[in-house]
Amino acid sequence: MDGHENEQHRTGDETSPERGRGRARRWTAWRPGHRLRRLGVVLALLAVTLGGIVVGTYAGGHVGTDIGPFRAELKLSPSLSGGTTVDIPPLGALLLDSHDGPAYLTVEVGSLDQGRTEALIDDPASISRASQSAVQDVRDGVMRLGLRTLASTVLATLLLAALVFRDVRRTAWAGGLALVVTAGSLGVAASTLRPQAIEEPRYEGLLVNAPAIVGDARRIANDYTKYAEQLQRLVGNVSKLYTTVSALPVVQPSPGTTRVLHVSDIHLNPTGWQLIRTVVEQFGIDVVIDTGDMTDWGSEPEASFVGSIGLLKKPYVFIRGNHDSPRTAAAVAQQPNAIVLNNSVTTVGGLTIAGIGDPRFTPDKETSPAGSGLTSAVADQVIGTGEKLAATIEKSPRKVDIALVHDPASAGPLSGACPLVLSGHTHSRQVSKLPQVEGKQPTTLMVQGSTGGAGLRGLEGEKPTPLTMTVLYFDQQKLLQAYDDITVGGTGQSQVNLERHVIRDPAKGDQVPVTPTPTRGPSQSPSPGTTTLSPTPTS
Repeated sequence: MDGHENEQHRTGDETSPERGRGRARRWTAWRPGHRLRRLGVVLALLAVTLGGIVVGTYAGGHVGTDIGPFRAELKLSPSLSGGTTVDIPPLGALLLDSHDGPAYLTVEVGSLDQGRTEALIDDPASISRASQSAVQDVRDGVMRLGLRTLASTVLATLLLAALVFRDVRRTAWAGGLALVVTAGSLGVAASTLRPQAIEEPRYEGLLVNAPAIVGDARRIANDYTKYAEQLQRLVGNVSKLYTTVSALPVVQPSPGTTRVLHVSDIHLNPTGWQLIRTVVEQFGIDVVIDTGDMTDWGSEPEASFVGSIGLLKKPYVFIRGNHDSPRTAAAVAQQPNAIVLNNSVTTVGGLTIAGIGDPRFTPDKETSPAGSGLTSAVADQVIGTGEKLAATIEKSPRKVDIALVHDPASAGPLSGACPLVLSGHTHSRQVSKLPQVEGKQPTTLMVQGSTGGAGLRGLEGEKPTPLTMTVLYFDQQKLLQAYDDITVGGTGQSQVNLERHVIRDPAKGDQVPVTPTPTRGPSQSPSPGTTTLSPTPTS
């Protein structure tokens, strides 16, 4: 009886409708058509996920960040090989083999932030802090970029999956897959990071010339670090100069004396601005004259460097050098206290000043003083600039007291046109007489060194280029009666020298050779009428 019931129970269980439907479902699942549909769903899920990742990366994979005084844009893009590009428009780019993986990093360096730049200039110690924090700035920016990219790719994938599948489960799968793929890609890039790649960049654009221009970047960086460490003491020594002026030959400046500070060839060195501001304040400067080459390449990012002119709060007369573009000159002209001369005349502080910009714009290594490529055509062009300015001076209704040219080769035609010509370009201070024109007044040519220590170029040699500037004293007749040559030791050197030159007969000008001679070196004895002040060097 029991066996019969058990047999009936088993028979009924096997033939129940639910049991049959289960077998049907299992059979359907193994049918070829159903497997193809499931494969199609998986492929569609992968395609939507990859599409969402690409769209999300391009749409949200970018952040703006501050790197030192610069504003930079960091971008991520899909890539098979990885790597980094540092764009410095319009100069070109540095290509770095920084990492592997399917993520490519682009860093686009923008303009200098004026507020942060002024803060660096106001606080010399902050230069060292900024160089130390730059690495952390980049690290923080990359971290924010990674998180933003991760969120953007997941969100884009969820939206795309929702539109395509209209199914919550499949949308969730796509979002999760996007999270895994994006995080994995960023993880691969991070795990294969090669910090040493920064020492071996490849160059594109104008930056192809960069190694030849600045020499060994690692050595220069080390030298500049030493420079920054001693910057505070350099500025402190300059500040002490004025307090010891009583030891110099007496100038007896009258109420009508005009003090002019002549600077030139700053070449993007922020240290130059700090020294200029110190001298302007300590020496009671009335007018600052800049004979060009404020920048290196004349690019748009460099134009922000001129913002420190306004901090001087003194008239700033500028002519363009061969490293300054018209864009640089326009940026200078926008400063409230600046006057840009280009074959024109102005009167500032009672002095009538004529000036003309360099006819060339050649921001490359061939324009350095060591290799200016001065062909006969270029020589004619440079000399012709002096002739143009001489004609302008001749037509001026007011007697011109000072003429400004960037290259001293332009000064020849100005002999007899005015008593004093100021120039720069050579990075070597020289004072000489121009060959006198019969029947006309004598003309003195004063060539300034580099107020910026020649920028990065000044770090290439064994002995760094010193920072130089000159304070000119004009009497009530607007004749030069004395001048102070200020020299600050180059990178790694903290000695500051001041030489006072008193002109015995201002109407005849300084008694100097007609042929320009090199600046007197430390081994030579001082010339008559010159006192050398050398504050105790600091280590």
